[in-house]
Amino acid sequence: MSESETHEATSRRVSDPLDIVILAGGISHERDVSLRSGRRVSDTLTSLGHRVTIVDPDAAMLVNLSARRPDLIWPVLHGATGEDGALLSLLEATAIPFVGSRGPAAALAWSKPIAKELVSRAGYGTSPSIALTRETFRDLGAASVLRNVLDTLGTPIVVKPAEGGSAQGVTIVEAPAALPRAMVDAYTYSNTALVERRILGTEVAVTVIDTGDGPVALPAVEIVPVEGLYSFEARYNAGETLFYAPARVESEVETILAETAVAIHRLLGLRHISRIDLIVDAERNVWFLEANVLPGLTETSLVPLAIEASGQRLGAVYAALARSALATHRAAGADPAS
Repeated sequence: MSESETHEATSRRVSDPLDIVILAGGISHERDVSLRSGRRVSDTLTSLGHRVTIVDPDAAMLVNLSARRPDLIWPVLHGATGEDGALLSLLEATAIPFVGSRGPAAALAWSKPIAKELVSRAGYGTSPSIALTRETFRDLGAASVLRNVLDTLGTPIVVKPAEGGSAQGVTIVEAPAALPRAMVDAYTYSNTALVERRILGTEVAVTVIDTGDGPVALPAVEIVPVEGLYSFEARYNAGETLFYAPARVESEVETILAETAVAIHRLLGLRHISRIDLIVDAERNVWFLEANVLPGLTETSLVPLAIEASGQRLGAVYAALARSALATHRAAGADPAS
């Protein structure tokens, strides 16, 4: 088949109903959230006429995918199951188009300490922090390690798992006495805990999408928990967090947020869709928190809010992301590094 015939066939496929497999569920701590995201995406794509199947990964998944050869895979596996890069690398090896970043880029974003270091080297603001493995914490003596952390970072600080999402295992530490328990909670979800100086300000999430013309930022979503931390419960229980889309920031700050999010998306080598979490302090400085390669797509998630705030329809954006994934796959046939 010639190049023009291949392009014509691909164009025909993206305009016709697609056979789409959504990967949702998995065995991470975010399984239930993943299933909710999967159902939401499935309902949206089904309403557009696509044939959609939700698959919960198991030992037969790769064999079944290779045998079925769907037109497109859309992974919404939150947590280590989908975001640490391993599964995405395996999907790439199947040579089936999929929505999302390549495995190596996802691995960079999945590690919060590594992502912070890369972003900091590029000149963007990141909070001072210390990453501690469970073994270091134990072998060097918890008491002396915690004294060093407090002497270096002071309080308030934030303790979080170095990998993971949905604020699981995250604690805001206002007083030194609360730090030991916060470390234990973080180690419940990861072998490495990230301790960082807390930046006070307006927390925002910026969704970045690339539907074929390069990454663009959607309106920032401002996050205001009714009480305390933007916790797991506050994220997924309606009424526990106030959201403002677009965020209540000056136009100049809004521009900086958009430019910063797109730059970090590019810097980490992300693809199709990401969510970049940032904080704007009282001096209007922008600080990087983390990057999410498979952000939540539930009814209370931030990405759908950003899409709505942009004036676009959810279905139109998801369809455009599917087309972008097919085009990326076609281009990768000529350039495997794409």
